[in-house]
Amino acid sequence: MSGMISVDEALARVLASAATPLDEECVALDEAHGRTLARDLVALRIQPPFPNSAMDGYALRATDTTAAPATLALVGESAAGRAFMGAVGPGEAARIFTGAPMPEGADAIAIQEDVRREGGNIVLAAPVAVGDNLRPAGQDFREGEVLLRAGRRLTPRDVALAAAANHPGLFVRRRVRVAILATGDELVAPGGTLGPSQIVASNNFAVAGIVAACGGVPIDLGIAADTIEALDGAIARARHAHADVLVTLGGASVGDYDLVQNALVGAGMELGFWRIAMRPGKPLMHGRLGTMRVLGLPGNPTSSTVCAILFLRPLLRALRGEPDAGSDPTLAGCLGADLPHNGARQDYMRASLARSEDGVAVATPFALQDSSLVKVMAEADGLVVRPPHAPAARAGDSCRIIAFDAMGV
Repeated sequence: MSGMISVDEALARVLASAATPLDEECVALDEAHGRTLARDLVALRIQPPFPNSAMDGYALRATDTTAAPATLALVGESAAGRAFMGAVGPGEAARIFTGAPMPEGADAIAIQEDVRREGGNIVLAAPVAVGDNLRPAGQDFREGEVLLRAGRRLTPRDVALAAAANHPGLFVRRRVRVAILATGDELVAPGGTLGPSQIVASNNFAVAGIVAACGGVPIDLGIAADTIEALDGAIARARHAHADVLVTLGGASVGDYDLVQNALVGAGMELGFWRIAMRPGKPLMHGRLGTMRVLGLPGNPTSSTVCAILFLRPLLRALRGEPDAGSDPTLAGCLGADLPHNGARQDYMRASLARSEDGVAVATPFALQDSSLVKVMAEADGLVVRPPHAPAARAGDSCRIIAFDAMGV
């Protein structure tokens, strides 16, 4: 469509503005969950540092059990944190517990269920093989081994791995600071007194939640009136807050009261684009204001949230240095209802998701798809993505789906 760019082209331009990730900082392990590694994680030690038992039982020499039943003399005990300092010789065994160091001379462990105690001796009914129930040193990882690559968003399991590798802290990307500005004379904060032509502002809460889910820091700039002076003040506050990204909500189109773009250009923003061939979300704006990236999201609630998922989320991931920030977020599924021919814009239809008996995701678009409907967006489990000019489709036909749960939104 004339004057519009495709969704793919828009995303490429947004990601290009984040080609250089944010600075790194070192944080303690208890602050590392959800952060993104800025450097490869390299093991500082070997794990396990010594051969140890995988089971409770008896450490012994496998050759002493080949002619089982075999009777062996107990010569000591090895427990976690308290190793047996002697050695296991021919015809001998040592009591051992899970995780305890393997005594010198022993090369296998008989589990306690297979052993009978007779005073100071043990009796084995069956032979054991060399290495049975034994964890060799370095089985998990070795010193100098790269355990995690830079760009990985750290899970609780990753943090545990870093701790086991003897890292007290990790170098991660700085959290992205995102200033969020709602605009419009018609908006009132929740709990406020509404005039006859006003509505309650809600988009800012959805965007702030998406920012937080992406590990960013949302900065609420409040609601700006439809005046250049109010917008100039809000832009100055975003700069003063050292925001990496400024997200504006509403007012990015070209109506008489859509002043956001003018205010930003007047403040020095280099405009990248402002219209995309998509539904909902056509009037999306992107630009740079100094070091601050700018995303102007549409004012309609569904348009704002969909655009935040499709463009703000990848932007934040790119600023954190994640290598797959622009990867395709869609999953394969099938339709739960018939759909008509699509128009010239890529469509993102709010839908409920379920699983068929054979495990396929079934997406059923809601009958009402108006971009102003907040309840429909809250009830949706995801989006059905329909390319421009997609032909009419029947229930059961394949489709592409964006599942909100899979994206953490």
